[in-house]
Amino acid sequence: MTSLKGKIITVVGSGLIGRSWAMVFLSGGYKVKIYDNEPGQASGAITEISRKQIEELQRAKMLRGNLTAAQQLSLLSSHDDLQQALEGAFFVQECVFEDLEAKHSVFHEVENLVTESVILSSSTSCLMPSNVFSRVQNRTRCIISHPVNPPYYVRLVELVPHPETLPAVMDVAYSLMTDVGQAPVRLSKEIDGFALNRVQYAIIAESWRLVQDGVISVKDIDLVMSEGLGMRYAFIGPIETMHLNAPEGMEDYLQRYSEGMKRVLNTFGPVPDFSGEPAARIVKEICELIPAEQEHLTVRRERRDQLLMELAKLKK
Repeated sequence: MTSLKGKIITVVGSGLIGRSWAMVFLSGGYKVKIYDNEPGQASGAITEISRKQIEELQRAKMLRGNLTAAQQLSLLSSHDDLQQALEGAFFVQECVFEDLEAKHSVFHEVENLVTESVILSSSTSCLMPSNVFSRVQNRTRCIISHPVNPPYYVRLVELVPHPETLPAVMDVAYSLMTDVGQAPVRLSKEIDGFALNRVQYAIIAESWRLVQDGVISVKDIDLVMSEGLGMRYAFIGPIETMHLNAPEGMEDYLQRYSEGMKRVLNTFGPVPDFSGEPAARIVKEICELIPAEQEHLTVRRERRDQLLMELAKLKK
């Protein structure tokens, strides 16, 4: 598919995810219009993107794409009027808060202002496409493009179709995400939690159970991931890990370890409540490890983002 560079993308919602998407699309050379229904919010987002993010990234030599900060920012505009923001767009990325009615309202307005060829994409992390787009008349051009926070540094995007989404729409979305340097994956059908959150929740649930049952501390279960599984999973996934962890590959791995896996899996407990005394104990433990004051959390998030960007460079 030919490059779509130079075309217009409208980002609806100027919060954290909206700003991140704008930066990603700008890095690929796309013209980006940011819209927010709160007057002044979209223009404020541009100030945040330009002064506190893109220019700082350029100074740190971590700016994505082949364009300079000034060139990228020249492609960015803010709008308080939705019709003006949608004019000329071929792709609309919705980034409002995670509320079904709010998303219904956005897509109802957007659909009435764009042509049939414009792709409607939602950033939802947990709402099913069949629910998000239930009030859209033409659902063949609807798709979920679920990023991973922070999208500028973690490049995975889950592309999840509505049951009526046309294959060509998936192809355009895949081409766009690849073009801007993301790592898109296609789900062939919708499923609650998509792929990433289902895997993430499985890890969270067993980690929580192990801490809750007194098997291991919060600090040490995090080390199991950061100094163990995470070291591998940053470069190869669980299926490839299985294939590489036996002398003769996957078939050999299954012969060696499948019975042990089934035995251990059968010992897993019920889904945790994430509440009550166990939750209070885990909250206390994590707060003792990581001070809860906002400035400490901000510094740690900034350091996380820097490490993620450096890791992304290593993987290229």
